[in-house]
Amino acid sequence: MNNVDDNRYQEPPQIETGDGELRRVGYELEFSGIGLEQAVGAVETALGGKIGAQTAAETAIEVDGLGEFIVELDWDYLKRKAAEEDKTYSHDEWLEFMSQAAALMVPVEVVCPPIPLDRLEALDPMVEALRQAGAVGTEESLLAAYGVHINTEIPALDCDTLQRYLRAYALLQWWLVDAHEVDPTRRLSPYIDLYPESYLQQLLAAEETDMERLFDLYFEHNATRNRALDLLPMLKEIDPQRIEREIDDPKVKARPAFHYRLPNCHIERDDWSLASSWNTWLVVERLARREDDVARLAREFADADRPLLGVNRNDWVEHINKWLIDQGLV
Repeated sequence: MNNVDDNRYQEPPQIETGDGELRRVGYELEFSGIGLEQAVGAVETALGGKIGAQTAAETAIEVDGLGEFIVELDWDYLKRKAAEEDKTYSHDEWLEFMSQAAALMVPVEVVCPPIPLDRLEALDPMVEALRQAGAVGTEESLLAAYGVHINTEIPALDCDTLQRYLRAYALLQWWLVDAHEVDPTRRLSPYIDLYPESYLQQLLAAEETDMERLFDLYFEHNATRNRALDLLPMLKEIDPQRIEREIDDPKVKARPAFHYRLPNCHIERDDWSLASSWNTWLVVERLARREDDVARLAREFADADRPLLGVNRNDWVEHINKWLIDQGLV
């Protein structure tokens, strides 16, 4: 429905943080088809990294100039067992078992470090190496609903910046599902639930807010990691004590970045790259810079609300898609 699936990494309107540093982006790729050992070999070879800490379920690879990549089996039980590793089994025996399990039913995940915007192309050889090794993505699993997570550093951690991004995303949320062509299996999974419409309505009605009210409204509707745009890591970066009080989940790690989980992983396709998902996210970045347009679209969203029925999703997606095309934002 749009032309944002370019294989070049486009630039957001704001490329630096308030400190003048180039913004950074971290990726997480989920896939199957190959075991842990094969995945580690592909990443190490493609990026020229050096193997670091290692268990039967997780391997760190240090890459000069980029940072530490983690290749792991994305199954908490197996990772805990590997960390506790029964001494009656050798490391190689555990590794063989875990790799076989991964190839059959457990996704392998590559967690990339935050990478400056001007270095994102450095990830392309890794994707190609994993593809050549046999990695397959979203369409190959009826259970795991594999995807790509994009952790985009916010330009500044102040309330105004965060509110601008949230309001832009709220207006685009339904459109983004179609723009990414999110796989039906993933749509049904609980891991990428959308923000409820009640949250959208309240968020878009509040043109001004403060950090406390922003936290309150988010927790009222989204006190879970299972959101397509998971804000908990960023909120923990801002106020770790409050997150620990309200969210009992050790997986929530503080970082000054959005945790965006909508995109599919189509690593098995020759014409697929991480750039396509990134360029779709950039529509949020562009809209967030246009405050007058966000305010006008927010009023239109409110006007489209129907008693008891809410906003017609298909009509809104059609409306916002036409507006984005007319404005040259896609």
